[in-house]
Amino acid sequence: MATFMQTFQGPAQWQEGRTGDPQRDLMLLQRISCTDPEAFWASVLRQMRVKFVTPPTRMLQTASNPDDIRWLPGARLNVAESALCVRDPDVPAMIWASEEAPDVLHTLSLGELRREAMRFAAALRAAGFSPGQAIAIAMPMTVDAVVAYFGIVLAGCAAVSIADSFSASEMASRLRIANTAAIVTQDVIARGSKVHPLYARAVEAEAARAIVIPAQPSRGMQVKLRQGDISWEDFIGNVPCDASVEPHIADAYDVTNILFSSGTTGEPKAIPWTHVTPIRCGIDAWAQQDVRRGDVVAWPTNLGWMMGPWLLYAALLNGATVALFQGSPLGRPFGIFVDKARVTMLGLVPSIARAWRASNCMQGLQWAALRCFSSTGEASAPDDYHWLMALAGYKPVIEMCGGTEIGGGFIAGSMLQPQSPATFSMPTLGSSFALLTADGEQSLHASGRAVVGEFAIIPPLLGSSQRLLNRDHYSVYYKGMDKLAGTQTPLRRHGDEFERLPKGYYRALGRVDDTMNLGGIKVSSVELERACAEGVPAVQEVAAVGVPSPGGGPEQLVLFVVPRGQPGSSAEMKALCQDAIRSRLNPLFKVEKVVWRDSLPRTASNKVMRRLLRDEVRGHARL
Repeated sequence: MATFMQTFQGPAQWQEGRTGDPQRDLMLLQRISCTDPEAFWASVLRQMRVKFVTPPTRMLQTASNPDDIRWLPGARLNVAESALCVRDPDVPAMIWASEEAPDVLHTLSLGELRREAMRFAAALRAAGFSPGQAIAIAMPMTVDAVVAYFGIVLAGCAAVSIADSFSASEMASRLRIANTAAIVTQDVIARGSKVHPLYARAVEAEAARAIVIPAQPSRGMQVKLRQGDISWEDFIGNVPCDASVEPHIADAYDVTNILFSSGTTGEPKAIPWTHVTPIRCGIDAWAQQDVRRGDVVAWPTNLGWMMGPWLLYAALLNGATVALFQGSPLGRPFGIFVDKARVTMLGLVPSIARAWRASNCMQGLQWAALRCFSSTGEASAPDDYHWLMALAGYKPVIEMCGGTEIGGGFIAGSMLQPQSPATFSMPTLGSSFALLTADGEQSLHASGRAVVGEFAIIPPLLGSSQRLLNRDHYSVYYKGMDKLAGTQTPLRRHGDEFERLPKGYYRALGRVDDTMNLGGIKVSSVELERACAEGVPAVQEVAAVGVPSPGGGPEQLVLFVVPRGQPGSSAEMKALCQDAIRSRLNPLFKVEKVVWRDSLPRTASNKVMRRLLRDEVRGHARL
């Protein structure tokens, strides 16, 4: 980033205002990224080495409706080609190890990854799949998953991201919404000595044709396949080893990936990523986390969540290597892998840091190559992150907040600024925002005044969504929002509450709507309540709210339950609700507490007033 600032010619505002000190010039560059998109983004795309078959006529075509603006108008490209095909093919693209042998590293070069992805794209074509069709991936983040992901994009199809932890019903809803033509999955998920079904869930979800990978190749396929389904080996074997296809060249706004984010109606929002969106991933990593050519980037995640695709593009578009660990990130084997792989940027959700601190499992590891941590997904606790920094010689934690519909972040930390644990220091490049306070003020970043308010994005923002597959995009993000003061620009709703601290740093306070964040996964209150009401006969009514941990940090799930008949103990009800949520929704969601109520507070229109319940819990010192 500092090197870019030395060579960036920029507009007159940059030439006249820059001092030559990257730390002092950073916010000037950030302002120019918003006020002069033509000069700024043209230079950044050259820096990223984005390969256009047909270059854009300009960087940004504006419109009064933010959903009608156009980034990179006229451009034709395949963004996977930029990730795989424009750098030295002999450099390592991926490093991985297993939980059983975390110090035994395996590597795949960029050229090998490109060949494998091209072969998978050729197999898709040979099997009759055509550009524009949706193909799901539901499996752990393995090398095969990455090959399939890039192969799908290179073939011009849309990868449908489904987390391997989802229940069959949650999987089914996503397959239906995306209208998937096939699914790539594993037979089972192997975790140490335990084996969990995965293909069986895809079958129960009535997935279309499945391409199935054995989790443990030495044991062979551990399930019997349905008629019409096919093993990965046989599917790839339908084309020669050196088979390849030319990348499908598409309009910049063609869909490459369909991801999902929970709303408040129970059905997940289907968010299409285009060929533009991954550019935001690469830019955030380059500008905020200082990801460079030759770096090694690790982030325990899954292609079912936005951080899976983000990790791939953030690393490969910047010439870095992706580090994947096959196992749990909560134990010491993961730390050994980070050390042996010489990871330079380690991303995580705050719950992981909290688990490490509780177990002290990483004590004594050096992590000598590490330059920074990064964090996203949920609110973090200062004490946990001060401990994390100390663990690695006080390397900074670069916080980032954004979302699936953003393709990355809109507020973050920076390696060019002093960082304070669990805070953000600047808008990301190209991002403008306002905090909407309770008294109606639109407090902009430049004001620097300490306030608390709902976070609202000022469009346009490169990479952010402009449509949904199953909702009206404008209604979800803009309807009912004020216009930016003095303009006709509508503010974009995000749903997080932020506090601007006295010295201009920011702290995330959690959600202001009925969506919560549990372990880095957004989920609506409605989804959780439905799981409990349908799965626990003793529940007459239930309201789910998320509240910050005592002292700050990840949200905790509290259920307010109106029992049916004579209730048992709250511990029994907690266990029953936990089982219902685990089986019907997601096994990763944890119920922290159950509170008995005779009735739930409601508005005149009979809507549950969850904000009052959240405030009630927040008023207690401890849950």
